[in-house]
Amino acid sequence: MDRALHLTDAGRRYGLRGPWVIRHIDLHIAPATLTRIEGPNGTGKSTLLRLLARIDAPTEGRVSGRPRTAYVPERFPAALPFTALDYLTHLGAVHGLSRPAAARAAADRLDRFGASAHARTPMSQLSKGSSQKVAVAQALLAEPELLILDEAWTGLDTEARAELERAVAERTAAGAAVVFVDHDPRRLTGTTDAVHTVRDGTLHRRSGEGGGDGGGPAAAPGGPHTTIEVRGPSPLPPEAVGRATAAEETADRTHRLTVPASHSDVVLRALLTARPPYHVMSVRPSDPEGPR
Repeated sequence: MDRALHLTDAGRRYGLRGPWVIRHIDLHIAPATLTRIEGPNGTGKSTLLRLLARIDAPTEGRVSGRPRTAYVPERFPAALPFTALDYLTHLGAVHGLSRPAAARAAADRLDRFGASAHARTPMSQLSKGSSQKVAVAQALLAEPELLILDEAWTGLDTEARAELERAVAERTAAGAAVVFVDHDPRRLTGTTDAVHTVRDGTLHRRSGEGGGDGGGPAAAPGGPHTTIEVRGPSPLPPEAVGRATAAEETADRTHRLTVPASHSDVVLRALLTARPPYHVMSVRPSDPEGPR
């Protein structure tokens, strides 16, 4: 199965003969990459994401590749005849889990996003924020190879937003591709592999992006950072160094990495599961003025 996704000269109209929303889109989404789609409201960003998720078919052109895909829409249909836990358990079973395993996975996802208290609440009674947590949880249940997020952070509280950033880092570290739209221009800045702007009905790549491909330290994003010091061989695992905004090797095989705080769990896991594992010497908040 081709885990990459390709849009080739793809376009989508309003209706059968209406005006074009987007047209002549050529886009390649490779595994283990993070791609941001941006542009003013009404330019076709959500339409593009729906094509990537294969929810809509292109009016012209084609979509190829068959990664296992999960999608968080801009507006999640909350008025479903399930409780939050029953809905996620049902989806887990659809993905091939046994009923007990699906229930455990559902409960774990709700707990991770701080929604355990609403597990038995009917979906129709959930607040916007709690409904959005369920929407994110359902997308992560199947450990997708392609995760598509359309304004997925909207409505989440601070802790859940940080948890979603960690989940994005985990999916790309595991080899999945993530494509997202978000109104906050600082979201995941410096960790993206590509940024594309939808303008005039087509797609334009913005140059100067990078940092999530494991090829070297990323451009420094804003927000809190963590400094991790470890001892072990060179080179460091690409899953670790590819998420660092600064990396240096000192004496005695000691390495110092500065990473976005939301990615620290992923980096630590990559270091601790390496063969041989790295010895973690310290983990501390970085200088608030920025990574060193």
